Amino acid sequence: MQTLINTQIPEFNLQAYHNNQFVEVSDKDLAGKWSVLFFYPADFSFVCPTELEDMADNYETFQKLGVEVYSISTDTHFVHKAWHDSSPSIKKTQFPMLADPAGILTRALGVHIEEAGLAYRGTFLVSPEGQIKVAEVHDNGIGRNSEELIRKIQAAQFIAVGNGEVCPAKWRPGDKGLGTNIDLVGKI
Repeated sequence: MQTLINTQIPEFNLQAYHNNQFVEVSDKDLAGKWSVLFFYPADFSFVCPTELEDMADNYETFQKLGVEVYSISTDTHFVHKAWHDSSPSIKKTQFPMLADPAGILTRALGVHIEEAGLAYRGTFLVSPEGQIKVAEVHDNGIGRNSEELIRKIQAAQFIAVGNGEVCPAKWRPGDKGLGTNIDLVGKI
């Protein structure tokens, strides 16, 4: 598997359901801000609404961090609207729900399941410069936790400040980073 870390987000232009409207979202909408691309298998399924509800419950935290969330499946934007209108969990979502029925973005990011026409649970953090800083893919039976993602965003933003420090295991905002001085080698 070839890594996507530090590669540019591919060009895309997809239909979306957002704030009771159909809109277009492209890679240009991600420019200049942190973004999370949150792929899931399908609307009207089992684990997916729990994940989108978790993201919705923490959306204010994402926004405070300057991060926009984009959920993406291979369903159409019409199906996203129907799901939003019928599911109490999905009604909570305030972020754009992107539709990739042709599998263009799911294939470009390596999360497309060809034989099923669905996406794996892929999570990608994109920097304001359009570079992928976090790329995770889960089997579809494994639900994600937005609090884990938030910590990773905070770590990526800490490193992006450019103070030369890196984040050790279990790093949290307010913790010290690690210097990368050669004198530390073998002493940690």
